[in-house]
Amino acid sequence: MKLHFRAPVAALGLLAFLTNCATTVTEKEKPTNTSQLMTMPPVSDARRPDSTGAATSATDARTTGADNGIAATPATAVASDAASAAALAADRPDPNALSASAASAEREKEKKMTALDYRNMLANADAIIKVEPKSSAAYLQRAKAKSYLKNYAEALPDYATAIKLQRNNPDAYYNRGVNRLMMKQYKAASTDFSGAIKYRPDDKESYFGRGVAKMQMYQYKPAVADFTKAIQLDSTYADAWEYRGISYSSFDKLSEARRDLERATKLNPEAAKSLRRYVGNDEGHAPIKPAPVAKPSTGYHPRPGAH
Repeated sequence: MKLHFRAPVAALGLLAFLTNCATTVTEKEKPTNTSQLMTMPPVSDARRPDSTGAATSATDARTTGADNGIAATPATAVASDAASAAALAADRPDPNALSASAASAEREKEKKMTALDYRNMLANADAIIKVEPKSSAAYLQRAKAKSYLKNYAEALPDYATAIKLQRNNPDAYYNRGVNRLMMKQYKAASTDFSGAIKYRPDDKESYFGRGVAKMQMYQYKPAVADFTKAIQLDSTYADAWEYRGISYSSFDKLSEARRDLERATKLNPEAAKSLRRYVGNDEGHAPIKPAPVAKPSTGYHPRPGAH
């Protein structure tokens, strides 16, 4: 979503999570649309429609290698399942979960799907659940399909079931967090993104999502910390630079805000709207620059506030 908040692109990644507009945020004016958040990433073992619209199950993928291009033997699949079960019992991250980069790529892929694709995803999940009523992946797939179709309230029970069956799946928490952002359940969304981070601590989009949720609750300083972490994970993350800049402007850190928004604009020209809106072009709001060294011969001294 892009705060504005532009809608969450970032959100369902899908959710085009956030739309493309930015709005001003002040201590007295709450952001309305989360603008960029995320597209919902698929779970590592969830069924996904292939290019023909057919569904591929986790078992099929492990057996045929359709998911990763490498043929896996039944013995490998059994070992993988055993590792997942052990990790679940110990409350450790699922070893079969997508990596942060793979999850991000999947979100982008799903974001480009059509409404018909999402309905097919929903139908496939329904069919799987009838024969595998304890399939966490199927419940997550069905929940995501409902979210993509904007049936956010209907998606929540399926997310809850998916997490109950596999509480160490970061994608389930991430996608429910996005869903809750769309429902304006910001505190619950923040908690879900924290769950995603627990099981996949290098997921920049989960930090971004949590930052967006905190912005919506006027928690601008904590939001800065999350956007900073996202930037540390990806220095080219334009949305994180933009939202951190907006957050800084909300508690009068205008130099920092200008610095971040100028960086965001270089990465994404659309961020220029936020630059104009939040810090303008006032002379006194120059970006942070290293203070020049004073020269005794000129009697120069750095101006107050220079860093």
